[in-house]
Amino acid sequence: MNNIESLSIKVGASAYKEIRDQGFDISKIRTILGASGGPKWLVLSHLDKLILEKVIPKIHGPVRLISSSIGAWRFICYAQKDPIKAINDFENGYIEQYFFNKHNKRIISTHLRNTLDLICTSSGAKDVIEHPIFRTNIITTRSHHILKSDFNPLLFFGLCSSMLANFFSRGALKYFFSRGLFLDARETSLKLDQDSFSTHYIRLTEDNLKDAVIASSSIPLFLEGVTGINGAPNGVYRDGGIIDYHLDFPSVNSDSYALYPHFFDFLKPGWFDRSLPWRKLSLENLERTILVCPSEEFIQGLPGSKIPDRSDFTKFSNEERIKIWKSVVNSCAKLADDLNEILEKDQLPNIMKPF
Repeated sequence: MNNIESLSIKVGASAYKEIRDQGFDISKIRTILGASGGPKWLVLSHLDKLILEKVIPKIHGPVRLISSSIGAWRFICYAQKDPIKAINDFENGYIEQYFFNKHNKRIISTHLRNTLDLICTSSGAKDVIEHPIFRTNIITTRSHHILKSDFNPLLFFGLCSSMLANFFSRGALKYFFSRGLFLDARETSLKLDQDSFSTHYIRLTEDNLKDAVIASSSIPLFLEGVTGINGAPNGVYRDGGIIDYHLDFPSVNSDSYALYPHFFDFLKPGWFDRSLPWRKLSLENLERTILVCPSEEFIQGLPGSKIPDRSDFTKFSNEERIKIWKSVVNSCAKLADDLNEILEKDQLPNIMKPF
């Protein structure tokens, strides 16, 4: 089994010791995490389908889904009546999207809503809210002061100011943003206010589900902020990754596991922390987390030796980008095949490494 080199699996200290000593009980997965990352999610589409087909049927209790930005889109697919079709539709729509340079953020925001309507119809929203297994929780960021503006020069100045403040202290971001957490109505114990940020807890309903998903993926400068969300405090809601890029908070009880399909084997707390090598997730928050991601060796074998990202929209022609992204998705079927082999042969204790 040690010849499986496509995957990197890292496990928090408490879960690592338990799995090493007692073996892996897949039914203990009670949370699945979905991070921000835009096109990077394409490397996970086959893993998502494997989780739905092979992991979820072995779990008897409710499974908490916690996500921001593109993770929210993935998990909306999870909770559809035909989740595999939803993921395939999302994957195809995401790869085939194309915008002319002249398209402004209103046009792109409208396209985003139309895409969500195709994946999640009005009855699909009801399926998410009432899903028998999944408890969907979506993280957004509520903007303060001039960051409420969608006038790009003013918004850009606000973002630069918040980025500078974050350089000195992540906690300083609380003066620029607060967290808007849209919670499944059946959720009783998820609390994200252990850090510096004020958190607005908002019940997720059929009426605000789509607004929450759009808001959670509304990248400042490129997409419009979302206002007038049903049941939420007044304000402008934007990309959840601004505060919660890779989800730096405890997400599961001490007797359960959090499964984290991710793009890389490194984690950053917030959007502005990506270029700060000293800013990392708390190991304490990862105690019960099982992170599964493509290995560096596998990534080096992808087209261009990289995972898709937003720069591909400008780096390649539309035809080139689509061809590359489809090739990446096809290659990443191996990730799912190898994870399935690890689970079927009960080899996680031999493959995993500690954070």
